[in-house]
Amino acid sequence: MAGLKDQLGIYDRTRVLLFGHTGFVGGWLALWLHRLGAEVHGFALPPQDDPNLFDALDLGKQVAHRAADVRAREAVVETLRSVRPDVVFHLAAQSRVRRSYLSPIETFETNVMGTAHVLEALRAAPGARACVVVTSDKCYENLEQEDGYRETDRLGGGDAYSASKACAELVVSCYRKAFLDRCYPPVLVASARAGNIIGGGDWAEDRIVPDCVRALTSNQTLRLRNPQAVRPWQHVLDAAFGYLLLGAHLLAGRDDCAEAWNFGPGADDPKTVAALVARFLEHWSEGKPPPVEVAADGPAETGQLRLDSSKARERLGWQPRLAFDEAVDWTAQWYGGFYRSPSTALDTTNAQIARFEERLWPR
Repeated sequence: MAGLKDQLGIYDRTRVLLFGHTGFVGGWLALWLHRLGAEVHGFALPPQDDPNLFDALDLGKQVAHRAADVRAREAVVETLRSVRPDVVFHLAAQSRVRRSYLSPIETFETNVMGTAHVLEALRAAPGARACVVVTSDKCYENLEQEDGYRETDRLGGGDAYSASKACAELVVSCYRKAFLDRCYPPVLVASARAGNIIGGGDWAEDRIVPDCVRALTSNQTLRLRNPQAVRPWQHVLDAAFGYLLLGAHLLAGRDDCAEAWNFGPGADDPKTVAALVARFLEHWSEGKPPPVEVAADGPAETGQLRLDSSKARERLGWQPRLAFDEAVDWTAQWYGGFYRSPSTALDTTNAQIARFEERLWPR
């Protein structure tokens, strides 16, 4: 098997269509693809937060940006036909659990029908060789087990967000088996399920790191809904590495990779919310820690959530490069640099990608 540098080198001069490039994870993925030499086209709603990573990185100068809604099927089809990508990454989603309680129909329309629109467009406008659909670790029926969930475990969801991601997985499986393998050329489609992703540039509501940053930068109380909840925290670059590596295998024609994949942290790295907050506050250097209180006004949340990523390790050669402490430290460093000098966000992000690449292919 070729080395990681050669495998990811497949993106050089490859035309990529990225749905969801204005989001947190999509922004990191778009920039990394650009660094790898890809011609990146983006399709997404305008950024939802202020500040946001898309503007902080000035990604509009590095990505062919198209502002559109994945729920609009005709716009999705027209974009596939005009861009004619080699590979598609689908990350456009309603990704906020609490919002799914307030807007369940929007959540299902975006996460389920949006996914169907992308896959139907691949069928209607053939030419792409590969597609990676990013869902979520929340797609599994949660049994509060301490063992990590495997790709063969049952799908399910007790809230609209989780259920929509489980449904999206079923849509992917359907299109893979019934339609896309019959295209000419066939489109190899895989789904990716990552853990709780942290990293610089996330300002979404009701996420723990952005909540920490808002409390720290505005001298407000940090309210924790469930400090003892265990989550599979991982840095955004480890997740993006998984998506890129999976896409590279699909582009290389490996039809045995057209299935579902977990990309989670190491077995020892799932930690409590309280542990994440303590580590983040320890490495924040821009002022004194905020007061912390426990809030009991949120919807019910899972106590235990872990992923088993042994399949990706054994068959793709993927493994996380940043342990929990490093993932939190890199995240705190990114935000600290941004709030000292927002104009340095692009340099900081590129530097962290370069540091990460050194762990993938040491000089």
